[in-house]
Amino acid sequence: MDEAVQPAPAGKAGTGTVPAGRPEDGRRVHYERRRPEDTALYQLVQEHLETFLAQVELETGAGLPEFVKEEFDAFLDCGILARGFLRLRCADCAHEKLVAFSCKRRGFCPSCGARRMAETAAHLIDHVIPRVPVRQWVLSFPIPLRLLFATHPQLLAPVLQIVYRVIAGSDKPDSNAPKPTLAPSRSSSVSARPLTKSPGAILNSRRLAPTG
Repeated sequence: MDEAVQPAPAGKAGTGTVPAGRPEDGRRVHYERRRPEDTALYQLVQEHLETFLAQVELETGAGLPEFVKEEFDAFLDCGILARGFLRLRCADCAHEKLVAFSCKRRGFCPSCGARRMAETAAHLIDHVIPRVPVRQWVLSFPIPLRLLFATHPQLLAPVLQIVYRVIAGSDKPDSNAPKPTLAPSRSSSVSARPLTKSPGAILNSRRLAPTG
């Protein structure tokens, strides 16, 4: 695939072409469109979503927050050609394929979640985390606090700052511990990269500290 048309709005095909490029080794890339509408999860949500929302509203009197409903709606649109797509055309044989738009949400879409996880991991390994020992800290909040952070995300940053200060404080050397005499003294620093899984549910704070 060497050429691609511009993205199209929902339900319409795009027009015009832009260069798309080839892999550096010259190999052809095969793309197989995923079909979320054929999965059990998609069919379950599509069939029972309205009933579920109505039942929650009946039992609670308020219903689910809007951001939860938006997650469901975006998931049902993700990967569906009728909701918009990109049309790719091979410059050599003129063969065409359609690539549906994705929701890019952080909720429960398995495709976008897996892609975001892979891209984040590759970015951290290639551009952020140096080649030093790494320690991972996992902090799990009770459900009431998860709901609080989900509805008030601005509260999450101060909490992460507290967590970082605690982790950084725990890394201070013990003044009573014997000091090495053979190896030269080297300063140790602490840095952290918090990763949040679902709205305020789990915070993975990675601590990076050079040894020696």
